[in-house]
Amino acid sequence: MLGFAERLVEAVRRFKTPLCVGIDPRWDQIPLAVRQPFGGAVPNSLEAVALAYETFCGRVLELVAGKVGVVKFQVAFFEQCGSHGIACLERLLVKARELGLLNIQDGKRNDIASTATAYAEAAFGGPSFGGKRFLVHSIDAITVNPYLGSDAVEPFIQQARSFQGGIFILVRTSNPGAGLFQDLMCPEEKLYRQVAKLVESFNLGNSGPAGFGDVGAVVGATYPAELAELRQLMPNTLFLVPGYGAQGASASDLAGAFRPDGTGAVINSGRAITFAAKTNQPDWESQLEMACEKAKGELAEVCPL
Repeated sequence: MLGFAERLVEAVRRFKTPLCVGIDPRWDQIPLAVRQPFGGAVPNSLEAVALAYETFCGRVLELVAGKVGVVKFQVAFFEQCGSHGIACLERLLVKARELGLLNIQDGKRNDIASTATAYAEAAFGGPSFGGKRFLVHSIDAITVNPYLGSDAVEPFIQQARSFQGGIFILVRTSNPGAGLFQDLMCPEEKLYRQVAKLVESFNLGNSGPAGFGDVGAVVGATYPAELAELRQLMPNTLFLVPGYGAQGASASDLAGAFRPDGTGAVINSGRAITFAAKTNQPDWESQLEMACEKAKGELAEVCPL
């Protein structure tokens, strides 16, 4: 199997779009027609919420398959439903892979090195007990928080590489308060630039034929100047770019994310696509498909694939 970076670049080229559809289920925004069997406005149980999420997200996967090559699951919304939600997420990850979609699990994991290893094993390949390995998830890539340092990041890199997966390390996030720590001077340049250099170093000598390594960076679209700056600083690093769509960034803010050939980044959009229709609209599926095509058209204006 090709390495993660090669698979991601191939998927972007195959569908001629860097669009990544975010899978972020929210009970009160799911179409009423989907919620009705599980309680309507008020769910019957936590298990019912999880099953509604699985029904809705499974249909979203079917609708976007063949239009985009990548989807991103926000773990928090499934974890809200406890064990029922995790079980649904696992089935959705399998379904995504069966539909030919690369999947990114967005949980921003990390901890001290031994615990980081457990997180990494759960994501890639599964943990080993008594010499036998047990598969937990079916993940292509995960997001990782670098705050604990390189020794806590390295278990994710090692495990991902062992199973042809990838990771995306938080570098410059899209939220309004990102600068509180990320813009701190350390001592002569901002902290996010220090993290960027570390991420790029993980890819030196490890880039595939497309020119990218398997350690990517999360860089928000809501800071377009920094996005362009970091592309220059990190030529061998794939970007996962949140912030386009519901968070306020426009397609014009994204031009700096790409290499001249249009590769180098996947642009995530979740709510603007999956919840394009009002909850009472019976044609929510066609509204979702139109929103997906609209986003692809906007990105085509700035991504020279």
